[in-house]
Amino acid sequence: MAGLYLHIPFCKKACHYCDFHFTQSLKQIDEMVDAICKELTMQSEFLGRDSVYTIYFGGGTPSLLEGHHLKKIMKVIQYEYDLATNVEVTLEANPDDLTPEKLQTFYRHGINRLSIGVQSFNDENLKWMNRQHSGQEAIDAMHNARQAGFENISIDLIYAIPYEDHSVWKSDLKQAIRLGAEHISSYCLTIEPKTAFGKWVEKGHMPEIDEDFAAEQFEILLDTMNKYGYDQYEISNFAQPGYESKHNSSYWKDEKYLGIGPSAHSYNGRFRKANVANNAKYLKGLSENQIPFEVITLSKEDQVNEYILTSLRTKWGCSLDLLKQKYGVDLLMQHRDYLNKISLQDLIYEEDEHLILTNAGKLLADKLASDLFIYTED
Repeated sequence: MAGLYLHIPFCKKACHYCDFHFTQSLKQIDEMVDAICKELTMQSEFLGRDSVYTIYFGGGTPSLLEGHHLKKIMKVIQYEYDLATNVEVTLEANPDDLTPEKLQTFYRHGINRLSIGVQSFNDENLKWMNRQHSGQEAIDAMHNARQAGFENISIDLIYAIPYEDHSVWKSDLKQAIRLGAEHISSYCLTIEPKTAFGKWVEKGHMPEIDEDFAAEQFEILLDTMNKYGYDQYEISNFAQPGYESKHNSSYWKDEKYLGIGPSAHSYNGRFRKANVANNAKYLKGLSENQIPFEVITLSKEDQVNEYILTSLRTKWGCSLDLLKQKYGVDLLMQHRDYLNKISLQDLIYEEDEHLILTNAGKLLADKLASDLFIYTED
């Protein structure tokens, strides 16, 4: 089982919180699509004999692609890769791109799951984040997607946006549920150094994120999702039964994936590699039949610690048996006293050879995971 990720590095605007790799110039979009198709062909052996179960168009803003771009990319994938039955094909989209015509084009070319970057339905918040769309455009995009035939739609929302109370956050959640989104990804606002927000904080024009305020909004999120039947299968991801993201779940379960395009990462079970995060260098390399990337060598400790970090964020938890069988690590033995301590604090529990965080533990997920890391000297 393997996943395929395609990074589409173009955006119309730079959101104030975003530090992903992209450019606002669309001049090279045709050349980039050709290069992505070429890399797909050159990388066709990376996953070995594993069938591709998921395809994910991320970015950037993949909804800037036109029908002929998608058609070209999907044709190469179908020719070069062994695709499983009922492949999940996700495309990230901004609401302002989702006209009825474009949605019909996406659906016709094999996209069967949309991930819509709503972030908020509040126009004041959207303007503050430098988003391109309005709240009404986000609502219209959902309705248009349903009309086009989409039955699996995810909405992205951001919480901990500075405000005097929780009314806007509660309203955003209510609207997402009213629209019937099968999946909701909700992320705490983070301040990255090289973003507009990062510069504002550095200059004292914006306060740091209020951790108590963020924790309160996270608890509101949990209560609301539970009330309306959404399963929290990963700390930031909630789904109606049967609508978990298969692609993202593969990352958390230590499965193989191939990343295509500038800044994309790949993992084949033995090593990771990262494509250059520079459009010009990427395009030049592919024009010379070379893929500009660097191999990321992971020690056993790196692999174990990364698995602990990601798996503890999920409802399935960290498999003690996987750690023993694949890496020869007995986590219970290495951290017996600490695990007993946080278990008594109702932060974690063991079930069917898995360590699983409680709701209270999820608030401290990264710290608890790092405390369970193994090191050479252990």
